[in-house]
Amino acid sequence: MADLADITAAFGHLLHAAGVPVTPERSARFAQVVLLAEPQNLRELAALGKTTLVSTRDHIEIFDRVFAHVFAGMADVADYRGNAPESPIPAPSTAAPQDEKQPGDSQREGASESTPTGSAGIPGDDDSEPEDDQESVLAAVSIEERLGEKNFADCDEDELALINALIEQLPLVPPMRSGRRRRRHNHGEILDVRATMRAAHRTSGDPVKRVYRRTTQQPRRVVLLADVSGSMEPYARVYLHLLRGAVQALGSEAFVFATRLTRLTRQLQDTHPDVAYRKAAKAAPDWSGGTRIGSALKSFLDDYGRRGLARGAVIVIVSDGWEIEDPALVGRMMEQLSRLAYQIIWVNPRKAASSYQPLVGGMAAAMPFIDTFVSGHSLRALEQVMSAVHGATTRAPV
Repeated sequence: MADLADITAAFGHLLHAAGVPVTPERSARFAQVVLLAEPQNLRELAALGKTTLVSTRDHIEIFDRVFAHVFAGMADVADYRGNAPESPIPAPSTAAPQDEKQPGDSQREGASESTPTGSAGIPGDDDSEPEDDQESVLAAVSIEERLGEKNFADCDEDELALINALIEQLPLVPPMRSGRRRRRHNHGEILDVRATMRAAHRTSGDPVKRVYRRTTQQPRRVVLLADVSGSMEPYARVYLHLLRGAVQALGSEAFVFATRLTRLTRQLQDTHPDVAYRKAAKAAPDWSGGTRIGSALKSFLDDYGRRGLARGAVIVIVSDGWEIEDPALVGRMMEQLSRLAYQIIWVNPRKAASSYQPLVGGMAAAMPFIDTFVSGHSLRALEQVMSAVHGATTRAPV
């Protein structure tokens, strides 16, 4: 029987031959994710495959077809190791084995190929489920959904590795602002008098064609400051991946702080993630130390914020609010920061607790100057953080 490496390599080879640009690196990543997630059925396996092997929506249909052909027992991957298939992969049949059955179970049990056996959990098949198989339905939930609500602090190393891989694939969309320039647009709202009169020369001075302009949209600057002190250790490693994603995708500025402030924008710009994280860890020697939020904010304002980095920007602060110094300093710095920034988003994983109240000194001092307060303790909550960043288009009244 072929081992996991052979199966994933052959599957990737078949996908590449069918038109999906799968590289050996992606096939290796697929194998690693399967080992970490341990999918219980074909639906979970398909979800992992789409996450690691498919990059555009147009390739999903091809993936579904090849996946059904291979993992429904209609092909032996050993026949394709290193060789392209001689003919295109045929479309999957309407009848397929159950989720909980291994490929080929129906043949071993003597079932006819034309006998409907319900949904196989294979992409592209019908969604009908056996009424007496509720446990199979629950087991078919994808790995993203199983980890979606799990607190990062409760995840083991394997789960954190999978979460980090998923975070790197999350879409990051910057908040937009109105630009200073206007451009011609068919559905513009501002009449361009000069261009309209110029066009009227072609129609004997009659402005038959009116030219309009509309205000352009520009991405607003996003600045992230993440607490990497000891109390935030379970979350700091996860948010480091988010910081790198924001730097790479949005051109954001990234800082971390514990007992002092460290700028990591240049380190996280490295295209190789492992190299970037090693550089970041080396640049921040106070990792897992104490927490001086007020001093870190003061350093940010004095060295970067007032010089323009914070002006009109969306500031995202990730911290639980624990402060070992005077909380009044946090309040003063937050007040100054609120005058410069367009919006301040505070991410506190402790907020996820139902009984949580922002009574900690640093958190209580910062609350009056926060525009959006979210938890960000899980994958699902992380999506709320990104939605808050993307939705920061209207400044709250002072």
